[in-house]
Amino acid sequence: MLKTIRNLITATCIALMASHAVASEAPEQIIRSASKDVLDIIKKNDKDPSKTRDLVDARLSPMADYKRMTALATGQYWKSATPAQQDALTTEFRTMMVRTYLGALTLYKNAQINIKGTRAGNDADEQNVRTEVTLPGQKPIPLDFSFEKQGSDWKVYDISVDGISFINNHRNQFGSVIRKDGIDGLIKLLSSRNNAAKQGK
Repeated sequence: MLKTIRNLITATCIALMASHAVASEAPEQIIRSASKDVLDIIKKNDKDPSKTRDLVDARLSPMADYKRMTALATGQYWKSATPAQQDALTTEFRTMMVRTYLGALTLYKNAQINIKGTRAGNDADEQNVRTEVTLPGQKPIPLDFSFEKQGSDWKVYDISVDGISFINNHRNQFGSVIRKDGIDGLIKLLSSRNNAAKQGK
């Protein structure tokens, strides 16, 4: 049950990253405004998967540094990957996040996201926004967004749910696959899972 809740919250996180934001906004304000926008979209379009998918595709990417997220999730093996492999991994990683969001979208009509504050990251260009996600009948679950400033924009590069980093969790899984089947093996696995999800398998 806890794993299911975490998956659902991860989906909401992706939705928040997909929402539009003004470049000059601080990370906390980005999350505050995005959470309202996205939850409104979920409530209004949960019976229209096609429209929901179009909205997600249209809004996704401005908020997240997918390449850095993929590099962090791949860990030490990222530097040994060719540019083509890095591009393929990033594409499949992003698709994985999108399908996680789409798969759980309609279950979030009654979610509440409460901002708990911001703390400094490891350097001046990093900030962590602390929130709590409340689902009906469930204990609030801590949710942290890690932001990095890139030029005038703040980009999300990691999400932690109940203290568990999305990046670190996938790094362990990805490392195991790479040690066994190499970089191409991981690309093939992610592609297979993504394609199966598209076909409803």
